[in-house]
Amino acid sequence: MDLDHLLAHITPEVYATLKQAVETGRWPDGNRLDDEQRGLCLQAVIAWGERHLPAAERVGHIPSRPHTHCGGEGEMSAAEPQPLKWLH
Repeated sequence: MDLDHLLAHITPEVYATLKQAVETGRWPDGNRLDDEQRGLCLQAVIAWGERHLPAAERVGHIPSRPHTHCGGEGEMSAAEPQPLKWLH
């Protein structure tokens, strides 16, 4: 089975199950994933997301600008360097 065939048969429900298994390290029945299973599930989650999800919903997406709702100071110019702020 090739990757295209596999991804064509992953439903949104299966995607959610694989994603949760990668996040928790366990299958829905409670059994642990071994390292190979976790790696393969992660590859499937990333590949399926690339084909079916908008960029902001994909695994590993990092917003390009800070937002006030998450502790940033609002929109910043990308061309302007900004100093790091250490929180205590």
